[in-house]
Amino acid sequence: MSEVSFRDKAQQGIYKVINPFVRFLIKLGLTPNAVTTIGLILNIGVAVIFIIGAEKGNRGDYSYVGWAGGLILFAGLFDMLDGQVARLGKMSSTFGALYDSVLDRYSELVLFLGICYYLISHHYFLSSLLAFVAMIGSMMVSYTRARSEGLGIENKGGLMQRPERVILIALSAIATGVASAFVEGDGKVYIKGISFHVFELMSIFTIPIAVLAVLTNITAFKRLINAKKALDKIDQEDKMKNKSNSNIAAIIMFALILASGFSAKADGLIDDGKTFKEAVDTFPVPKLNARSLFYVQRTPNTNTIMYELNMKNGVLDEDNPVHVYWIRYTEGGKTAELSFIQRKFAYGVKVSKLAGEKYKLLFAAYDKIPFYLMKSTAGIYHTYVELDGKMVVLNRLYIRIDPGGTFWAPNVKYVEFKGIEVATGKEIIKKINPKWTPPKQS
Repeated sequence: MSEVSFRDKAQQGIYKVINPFVRFLIKLGLTPNAVTTIGLILNIGVAVIFIIGAEKGNRGDYSYVGWAGGLILFAGLFDMLDGQVARLGKMSSTFGALYDSVLDRYSELVLFLGICYYLISHHYFLSSLLAFVAMIGSMMVSYTRARSEGLGIENKGGLMQRPERVILIALSAIATGVASAFVEGDGKVYIKGISFHVFELMSIFTIPIAVLAVLTNITAFKRLINAKKALDKIDQEDKMKNKSNSNIAAIIMFALILASGFSAKADGLIDDGKTFKEAVDTFPVPKLNARSLFYVQRTPNTNTIMYELNMKNGVLDEDNPVHVYWIRYTEGGKTAELSFIQRKFAYGVKVSKLAGEKYKLLFAAYDKIPFYLMKSTAGIYHTYVELDGKMVVLNRLYIRIDPGGTFWAPNVKYVEFKGIEVATGKEIIKKINPKWTPPKQS
């Protein structure tokens, strides 16, 4: 049995146990964000217990550690509850996913703040250093996954993900507190010939922290290596596909636009052959539906290319997940399929499946900019593109062509990307020159 399948089955088993309590929270009117906030407050309480233990407790008094461990375990439960409240209560949102991720990081940092404060106050200097290293590793485990997913690759592997970290710290702290109730003093163990003790009750807590310091950083480094392999493979595929001259590809694409059989003058976009009027704000907006992803519009006419999910019996076609077709507004708004040439050399997309429900999309005629078809945290498919280091949900592409070009070399002024930035929810508009070369994604 693989590690992933074991974790998934264990998680599903826990969900069956906590789901009645989750439904009770939903009836009380608690939102996922409220549950997440409660988790943060409980972790602040953990830090407070450690700080009080540092200030008022003695070096051999481990009861504070035990109580803190119990509260860590209880607070960790809320890490699972918020997601289930969102799913069962149908309250999932993109901001909710961000809020949960941010507060989880705050919770973990506050937890380690309390641990380090306690260890330093009672002169466990080496252990406090290891706790700080464990904190660094914990943050990097989460960051490497988040950054990888931002680049369109799945990266979940490793031994010390957040649930394992919470359970290890909580159980070791509880065990320390329980053991102190049955062992007198600090439980130091000496070996003949060695001038210092090799074990004490506090070691029940500090040894797992040392293990955590090592394994979290190994996990982060492993994820970095896995991401490198996946990204190198993607880069290699891009290089193979980019052997052909990019300028020729762009010329073919925009030549086909002009060759689509429609006159710019007929659409009223050229006045006396001299003056070009900006048209994008006057173009019709297509009626979108649950399958719609994005659309492409361009001068010299209003005809629009639609990109939508290709569903079969309510299930996404994994071999051909995107359906591309025309809305011909110059012919009364009727729809039409792309021609073979348009599909293979211009507006069609080349699809490669990355992992799970994630796909990489490349335009047939211009494959320097990768797009990613994947589900949002709300479980809805969108098309994502990285612009200036920001992940954006693509809504529209607009290609402006000015007079003065030729059939084989149209005068393309710019290509405009329009969408919503994932991190902020703000509208993003990015214009590029067709000869622009995208920077390497880092």
